Amino acid sequence: MSDGFQTSGGWIEVIAGVMFSGKSEELLRRLRRASIARKRVQLFKSHLDDRYAGLYAVSSHDGRSASAIPVDSSSQIALRLDPAAQVVAIDEAQFLDCGVVELATSLAERGRRVILAGTDTDFRGEPFGAMPQLMAVAEVVDKLHAICVLCGAPASRNQRLIGGQPAPYDSPTIMVGAADSYEARCRQCHAVPRGEDAQGRLL
Repeated sequence: MSDGFQTSGGWIEVIAGVMFSGKSEELLRRLRRASIARKRVQLFKSHLDDRYAGLYAVSSHDGRSASAIPVDSSSQIALRLDPAAQVVAIDEAQFLDCGVVELATSLAERGRRVILAGTDTDFRGEPFGAMPQLMAVAEVVDKLHAICVLCGAPASRNQRLIGGQPAPYDSPTIMVGAADSYEARCRQCHAVPRGEDAQGRLL
């Protein structure tokens, strides 16, 4: 991980991966270590995610949490930045607009350590939001994996479920949920039906 990465200026770290892979847990771990090192930390999160600890906290699936500022755009982050913050963290970055790339770059150029966590692919297995661009401009990228619930292989896909069945390809891209509506799966076990056959069966 990035704890050993040092530079005289600022830099960008991205923690990417599927749901249930430990992204928020890793983000909170890095923030705890930064606080121990007496760094001033500020944490933001997408207002779309109010699971587990509610709107004003970031929490991991293992129950850890930290206070956070909910936002719905990169411009809101810019307006609410603490001028004294040395470490700026953003959870669920995939839900934010592409302006988050410029914001993170600007903060790093001004000497801040910027840590972003998010799902890099949507339920279809396709690039999600600004995450691919963030991964491209970051100095440090860690891609985490979960465990496929069907076969036990490393999981790299978010399986969305509707009524216990794989969601069709044309479902909305954003649908916030947890264990009741998503599973972690490997490439082979991931399913995204694209339509129905003549007998009404999902393809």
